[in-house]
Amino acid sequence: QVQLVESGGGLVQAGGSLRLSCAASGSIRSINGMGWYRQAPGNQRELVASITSDGSTNYADSVKGRFTISRDNAKNTVYLQMNSLKPEDTAVYYCNALVKEYYSVSYRWNWGQGTQVTVSS
Repeated sequence: QVQLVESGGGLVQAGGSLRLSCAASGSIRSINGMGWYRQAPGNQRELVASITSDGSTNYADSVKGRFTISRDNAKNTVYLQMNSLKPEDTAVYYCNALVKEYYSVSYRWNWGQGTQVTVSS
């Protein structure tokens, strides 16, 4: 079993910053990619940013230059630093991780429960 627990969401004014964290725990042998997605009411879940095990990153065009994804492999944790927040960034943010568990021969995607980010204008 693998658990992903997000933290750091909340209410912030436009132009402000938040830092999200997502810690993976459980029977983890190794983690490949990790990422952040978001889903606003009435919208589909969309990729915000992703990071590979060697640190290569990818961002949605809407957040480039404002958000930074990073990870601490020793802590099995991924972060999302969000600066210059806009009301349109309001959504539930989910982390995911591609995990190989002990006694498993393959990787499997795991998801966190989500954390609400609300940006007021």
